[in-house]
Amino acid sequence: MKPIRLETTSVDGTKINLEALYQIAPSCFTEEKDEKTGEIKRVVNFETLRQLLGGDAVDGDEEMYQFTWPGKRAARYVATEPIDDTLRPVPADSVDWDTTENLYIEGDNLRVLKLLQRGYMGKVKMIYIDPPYNTGKNLIYKNDFSICEKEFLLNSGIIDEYNNRLVTNAQTNGRFHSDWCSMIYARLLVCRSLLSKNGIICLTIDDSEIQNVTAIMNELFGEVNHLATIVVKNNPSGRSTTKGVSIAHEYALFYGTNEDTTLGRLPRNDEQIARYKENDEIGAFEWVNFRKHGGYKEDAPSMFYPIYVKEDCSSFRIPALEWDENQKEYSVLEQPESDEIVSLPIDEQGRARRWKWGLDRALSSSSEMLAKKDRSGEPTVYIKARMNDKGVLPLTVWDDKQYSSTEYGANLLKKIFHATYFDYPKSLYAVIDSLKIGNLDKDSIVLDFFSGSATTAHAVMQLNAEDGGKRKYICVQLPEETPEGSEARKAGYATIPEIAKERIRRAGKKIKEESPLTTQDLDTGFRVFRIDSGNYKDVTMQPNEYDQQMLDLFVDNIKADRTDLDLLFGAMLAWGVQLSLQMTTEEVDGCKIYAVDGNGLVACFAENISENVVQAMAAKQPLRVLFRDSCFDEDKTKINIFERFKQQLDWDEKEAIQNIRVV
Repeated sequence: MKPIRLETTSVDGTKINLEALYQIAPSCFTEEKDEKTGEIKRVVNFETLRQLLGGDAVDGDEEMYQFTWPGKRAARYVATEPIDDTLRPVPADSVDWDTTENLYIEGDNLRVLKLLQRGYMGKVKMIYIDPPYNTGKNLIYKNDFSICEKEFLLNSGIIDEYNNRLVTNAQTNGRFHSDWCSMIYARLLVCRSLLSKNGIICLTIDDSEIQNVTAIMNELFGEVNHLATIVVKNNPSGRSTTKGVSIAHEYALFYGTNEDTTLGRLPRNDEQIARYKENDEIGAFEWVNFRKHGGYKEDAPSMFYPIYVKEDCSSFRIPALEWDENQKEYSVLEQPESDEIVSLPIDEQGRARRWKWGLDRALSSSSEMLAKKDRSGEPTVYIKARMNDKGVLPLTVWDDKQYSSTEYGANLLKKIFHATYFDYPKSLYAVIDSLKIGNLDKDSIVLDFFSGSATTAHAVMQLNAEDGGKRKYICVQLPEETPEGSEARKAGYATIPEIAKERIRRAGKKIKEESPLTTQDLDTGFRVFRIDSGNYKDVTMQPNEYDQQMLDLFVDNIKADRTDLDLLFGAMLAWGVQLSLQMTTEEVDGCKIYAVDGNGLVACFAENISENVVQAMAAKQPLRVLFRDSCFDEDKTKINIFERFKQQLDWDEKEAIQNIRVV
């Protein structure tokens, strides 16, 4: 046995779906021969699956509640189709290449997401994205699967098969909506697999697509996993429209990956902290009405009981009570004094609510209670409410001035660059607070695949600086060119990523300068990668079409412009090794040996490696081993190497096949 080649394509989304279905319902699978390869493959027997589902299976042409558009089927297809692209490392553009755990990737985000699946599937705690709003103009993110205008018009009933127009004003009847929906649908379909089991995605959007994207999110993430739709006042001065209104808001949609996922809390602001004016031996507190604002008597009848309060509020007492299990209420065993008022948790509308505490706790915590008059002048009971470390529940309306995209987006960037390069960047603090309620652990991965001006990267660094966290970000941005004659182009920034990377550099430096004592270990670096075609030559000719000279060229099928690092990171992608892992190198007999994550992956791509090189690699006790095919002058050398690692690492045949690869 000799080492076999490493797989070079991205994850096949169809295979993932089939494997997931197989785990649930193996009996609905059978086998058939693949017409192209001749191999036996596992396929679904839909009739068996239908029988398993019984009455819950429906035909596609039956009427049902669904959201669809022309191009949706193609969007599903392109989302699952594997690709043979790669991510090429760019150390020269990076900051702290050897030590950073942050990634900045340039390229079409759909293709990048596919490449990230093996290494980051189920590893991302939060996704924050601000996709391009649908302005009715051509999308920057082109769809490979976009249908032509005639096909769209035909499918949507705007024209008939003879090109006769059936509906006027075709442009406003959905084509642009369909293009946008297909664009976002495919990307959301792929990115969902990257989220951890308690992961959260936040998507910001304006009015033009809020209904459509909500329907898409409900389909892909599940309506039961909708956590919140928050209205963010991002433009306090408003943006006037021809409809006679001034738009001052956008939406932030939060979804989880399962029904147990919840949003976190926000820290109290200065106004909220100022409410806690009282102090005792425990700390600051405020007096709050003992009646619970939410909840009713029927929800917790044992928390509905009388309290006798002196008319002058000098004291209060809880009378002797006895619980009646049949009536589900307390019987009063003693009557109030003449100067006592019976206080019950009845609201201003006369509805029976409940107290915040049950009877036992109220009896044992009387020192935390006080008789005083409420806003209507009625004697009642108040309790001490203290600040906790968890913070406050986020409101569904964010209208604080710090969410202004003008002041804390555009103007903040202007302070960084001393120039204006973006018209509508996100408020840094809107992103920070979105991350805070995402329940991030201090070492979580945050993904933004519509990175734009890199506000998310800035927010992650700022958040880490505040609490000492080690959160990592992955930012993905299409290398969109800056407009000719723009301030950015005049300043030498040819693309959006060039501006974004410089923003991260400057923001990281500023954060460290402002808090030098607490940010010494703050990771302000990033590894840059660019998507490109695969590392291997495209061999599409039939064997009889090659002559000997051409065959000699393909002995090594790696493209001439590819470096050792290209091969290493391409293999890491294919093997499912995260791109941020630390890497070291050493040289033996003039051959460079790469070690990733200690002994996680050991690789060498030199020509005709020596026995000493093999020995040095095996001494690291690697979990995986990678060679270039041209490392060996003949097949028997490959076999000998294969056997050497088996012996020295005590691998059996199966382990060796899994752990040793050539490229």
